[in-house]
Amino acid sequence: MSNVSALSLWVPILLSAVLVFFASFVLHMALPWHHGDYGRIPEEQRLMDALRPLNIPPGDYMVPRPGDMKEMRTPQFQEKMKAGPVLFVTVLPNGQTAMGKYLAYWFVYCLVVGYFAAYVGAAALPSGTPYLRVFQIVGTTAFGGYALALWQMKIWYRRSLGTTIRSTIDGLIYGLLTGGTFGWLWPH
Repeated sequence: MSNVSALSLWVPILLSAVLVFFASFVLHMALPWHHGDYGRIPEEQRLMDALRPLNIPPGDYMVPRPGDMKEMRTPQFQEKMKAGPVLFVTVLPNGQTAMGKYLAYWFVYCLVVGYFAAYVGAAALPSGTPYLRVFQIVGTTAFGGYALALWQMKIWYRRSLGTTIRSTIDGLIYGLLTGGTFGWLWPH
């Protein structure tokens, strides 16, 4: 049994990225699995009409936003929090979203997760390692890359539990596909 280099695993890296890319398409576009991830704001048009004159540039925002920790403890800031609404908002550029660019970013991300899974697998496993052991190590690493950081959004930004769980299950599916691909194509 000889050592395996992560770069020698370019075929399973590429193939697992392709499989994950298509699995994510099915989960997000073909099935109703994620259709309820974002709710509709009551009086949506009224809110859009009220915000439009502010010309808010694209970015991430918190409302209300204290200037520092000291301000956060003031009665005035506490009253703003109590009166609400309290928001974490991502503002996107106006107009249609160019999906091609974001799909390319997603595919590159899949390649990066595949590379790190390959790196961990190559560091831990020699050539000739049985399928299930490769599946375990590489699949677990890929699952971590696809899913674990989602829980930070739940904890700190209060993303819904349902969305977080559905996205974690997506990450599990992606990890299983990646682990299976590497187990199948692991060098002998």
